[in-house]
Amino acid sequence: MEFIDRILSRFHKSAPVQAPLPEPDANMALGALMIRVAKADKSYAVEEIAKIDKILAKLFDINPVEAAKMRALCEKLEAKAPHEGKFAKLIHDSLDEDKRLNALRALHAVMHADGIDRPEEETVLQETSLALGFATLPTNLSEGFEKQ
Repeated sequence: MEFIDRILSRFHKSAPVQAPLPEPDANMALGALMIRVAKADKSYAVEEIAKIDKILAKLFDINPVEAAKMRALCEKLEAKAPHEGKFAKLIHDSLDEDKRLNALRALHAVMHADGIDRPEEETVLQETSLALGFATLPTNLSEGFEKQ
């Protein structure tokens, strides 16, 4: 019986143990927020993914492969987070006003990446803007990442 159990156990491989996710820093929080904005309309378009990768590469001076890896980690963090407030607070507490405005510009660019304006994405952007310390949504958000 033991012999049969050993043979059968080779067919029933256990799933690999997943490494725990790291605690997010402001950079990963921004990546996770970009993903949250992109997914707000229940769609995660390839244009949005490409835009996120380009923004991560530019903001953090990393190559496209590193940006894609960072996005993949941010996707996991975003999936585990209950709401965007955790990420927005981390950004608010870590970055000065100019960098927070730049973060909003990145979120705005992701929101428009698929060419479709959706109220769900706009709502996440407005809520995040408030959490980042802006009383109203700044009007100059299209300056920065839109044409990349």
